[in-house]
Amino acid sequence: MFARPAPLPFTRSTSGLASRIYRYHPSSAIPRSSRFVTPALTAVRARGMSLFSSSASATSGAAASLALSTAGMAVATLHPGIRKLMKNLDDLAPRFFLKRGQIDILKTPDEFYTVLKQKIASAKKRVFLATLYIGTTEHELIDVLRTALLNNPDLQVFLLMDALRGTREAPNASSASLMANLVAEFGDRVEVRLFHTPNLRGMKKAMIPQRINEGWGLQHMKLYGFDDEIILSGANLSHDYFTNRQDRYFLFRSADITNYYKRIYDAVGSLSYALSADDSQSGFRLSWPSTNPAPEPTKRALKFVKVATRILTPLIRSSRTDTSGELGLEDASTVTVLYPVSQFTPLLSPNTSTESPAIQHLLDVVKTDHFSWTFTAGYFNIHPDYRDKLLSSMPREGTIITAAPEANGFYKSAGISGYLPPAYTVLAKDFVKEVARRHKSDKIHLLEWQNGVLNQPGGWTYHAKGIWISPPEADPSQERPCITVIGSSNFTRRSHALDLESNVIIITRDEELRSKMYNEIQHLKQFTREMNEENFKSNDRRVGWGVKAALAVLGGML
Repeated sequence: MFARPAPLPFTRSTSGLASRIYRYHPSSAIPRSSRFVTPALTAVRARGMSLFSSSASATSGAAASLALSTAGMAVATLHPGIRKLMKNLDDLAPRFFLKRGQIDILKTPDEFYTVLKQKIASAKKRVFLATLYIGTTEHELIDVLRTALLNNPDLQVFLLMDALRGTREAPNASSASLMANLVAEFGDRVEVRLFHTPNLRGMKKAMIPQRINEGWGLQHMKLYGFDDEIILSGANLSHDYFTNRQDRYFLFRSADITNYYKRIYDAVGSLSYALSADDSQSGFRLSWPSTNPAPEPTKRALKFVKVATRILTPLIRSSRTDTSGELGLEDASTVTVLYPVSQFTPLLSPNTSTESPAIQHLLDVVKTDHFSWTFTAGYFNIHPDYRDKLLSSMPREGTIITAAPEANGFYKSAGISGYLPPAYTVLAKDFVKEVARRHKSDKIHLLEWQNGVLNQPGGWTYHAKGIWISPPEADPSQERPCITVIGSSNFTRRSHALDLESNVIIITRDEELRSKMYNEIQHLKQFTREMNEENFKSNDRRVGWGVKAALAVLGGML
């Protein structure tokens, strides 16, 4: 249907949507263009330890020689911690190289929405959107898609969302009914798939109320592709994410990256229900196409997972066979390496997901040598393994940014979800207490983000998630991130056990991109205040025993 992407050794599968999945061919080798030898930098900043050197003395000898690279960057002059990280990621995940100017960082919801609409309108061949859901009132976005389809006869639109979240409001207006109209109007030029977790089936599915059934797992990836460009984000496609819900958004101008994520999209799409319009009260119907390679997840879950494992594992794991002796010459303009990492735990047996081990390797970097780090998540329920690594780190400065209760999307929500903000308060308070117990309050800080109050005029919510790491510099004012993680994961136990997540780890020596990453952090910090143990003692932050008990029982679903 589209031109075959070349960067990875895949062969087509057989039929239907599954025919667009590229499966790993074990006898293939990575194209030689993906192998590099790097001329080491002829000068390293004399101001001290940096991304490119483990010490100021590293400027001699090796800095004038050719340095072999396992990832298209100067390994011999890299900080040893980053060199080790890249080696570990090389063994774990696919990798891609970018030149200067191929990554843009968007900062605000309205900028994200504006660029999203512009990219859809200008797409000529394909638009593919993977999201948790589309807002039921997003008629403008649907009109943008409709206009693009009318104006570009070769354009095809693909949408993947979660079956539980996308049909929650049915038989009233829902994400599914909204998209069913486009399917009816444009036929096979619009394909909509809804993923259903294999964790919820049988009596459990029949008995658990719709409002809470999402606790068993969701399609949580956010992939927004247009021809040869893609936005990776944590934002869904609804009004608040376009107006007053702060998130993160990276635009990649790369056919290779976009093609890779289209293969991820197609793989999960082939394991999902197809949406069509009908005359029922809900306005849509879900069916399991005969071309899908697996049986329905709600009927034959074990077989479904077995097939999913066969399809997904080759896509998300590294397939490189190159060694340093086979490296080619580096294009000097290659300044950034990307490692896509995914967490597909419900679909894999054995679990070959790459996000969790990749983040473990990433956080090992900050254990020593005074790297600075920033970690943000809208929902403060950090996976225990990550929490321990952050608490054990010895940073020049470590910063957590999380949502204040008034900036949490569940603030004063009806029902059980209304207990979530105070539950996150408990976890944040415990983190601050542990920092103090370890005598690191001068090094590790927790900031709460608040811009107004949810559901009041001018009130925003906070949904950003990510990690930034800055190498140590002799002059702290010169520190800029050289590593970041962008994508859908909240880095929680739930993210790693129940949901489908896709992210990318970016490692760069591009000074302009590093400055953009620094500015992104500063943008997020502008509405924050630092929290300490005294702050959490105020009356408005007191939490009852019921919340603490529920947290102990349900923490893995948060």
